[in-house]
Amino acid sequence: MTDPELAPAPAASGSVVAFEHVTKRYGNGPPAVTDLSFEIRAGEICVLVGPSGCGKTTTMKMVNRLVEPTSGRVTIDGADVASLPAVDLRRRIGYVIQQVGLFPHLTVAENVAVVPRLLGWGEPRTTERVEELLELVGLDPGAYRSRYPAALSGGERQRVGVARAMAADPSVLLMDEPFGAVDPIRRERLQNEFLRLQARLRKTIVFVTHDVDEAIKMADRIAILQVGGVLAQYDSPDRLLGAPASPFVEHFVGADRGLKRLSLARVRDLPLESPVTVVVGESFAAARQRLPDGTTWALIVDAQQRPLGWIAANDVAGEGTVDASMATPGSTLLQPESTLRDALSAMLVSSVQLGVVVDEHDAMLGVISVAAISRTLQDGAGSSPP
Repeated sequence: MTDPELAPAPAASGSVVAFEHVTKRYGNGPPAVTDLSFEIRAGEICVLVGPSGCGKTTTMKMVNRLVEPTSGRVTIDGADVASLPAVDLRRRIGYVIQQVGLFPHLTVAENVAVVPRLLGWGEPRTTERVEELLELVGLDPGAYRSRYPAALSGGERQRVGVARAMAADPSVLLMDEPFGAVDPIRRERLQNEFLRLQARLRKTIVFVTHDVDEAIKMADRIAILQVGGVLAQYDSPDRLLGAPASPFVEHFVGADRGLKRLSLARVRDLPLESPVTVVVGESFAAARQRLPDGTTWALIVDAQQRPLGWIAANDVAGEGTVDASMATPGSTLLQPESTLRDALSAMLVSSVQLGVVVDEHDAMLGVISVAAISRTLQDGAGSSPP
């Protein structure tokens, strides 16, 4: 099996999006966007961020012509979007919004199939695509295809919204505050899942958020806008934190730029430690044989290696069988895509200052410690993106 660290990155399937001296006015008022020029590379996530009223959503909506520029042009792979029929253009661009916007009277499968059916795909091809996408976003087709949006959690609706946006395999995806309507824990998990998905698909994504921490985590490049849609800086998160272009950018990013740099490094960047584990259903005698001398705690996992909690070494003395009810919770579950800042924040408020790293199936990969993250902070702020 190929080492994932050595495997080549997948080719980008996204398009190049460019803004060329774009200005947008509403009536006789001041511009909502002013002489905006920058280019989003194929396969990258560009995050638009800035204070309220700075033109973030207006800028994004000019890509699919929900808003028309007053002057200048927006291009996709060199073609002016104004020269393309608006309906055809929008069917080629995925769109995910904060409140998801699923049709309540349609099932999950019917929601995902909306654009393929508008494009005239045959039923077998549409059904195959729906099944593929539900699996891709982590929803079992057999369990979810026939459900209605009202029966889904906020996170599940968000995943269906992403699947629907990806249905026609668009090269460009627009995301307007996509994770803003879910709780913080679910939000981090959805962010991580989306980054894992993007690593496979390499779409070009225009992502709007008001949260600079989310921008730093999600972006390949960040466009910070000032009121009036003036571009204050367009850069990688690393360079934006290390060299703000103006006092406005420095103030907007915040005084804790050093700590924010922990968001540039991921849990996957740290070497993982292997905890002592015991498995539900094994005998105390078998568990004791694998406990090194001096071990006081071990991690209980199930048959699929999913962590359940901790067990004291003296709890497996004598005769008996390891049971899930013996697990003491405490460790935070982390994903490889979690930022070190998120990991440190979660671990500091847990009763065990170890984070258990799990894969997309929640199987244990290893553990990291607060001390390991602290060393990264002391060494200067994580790894820089290419």
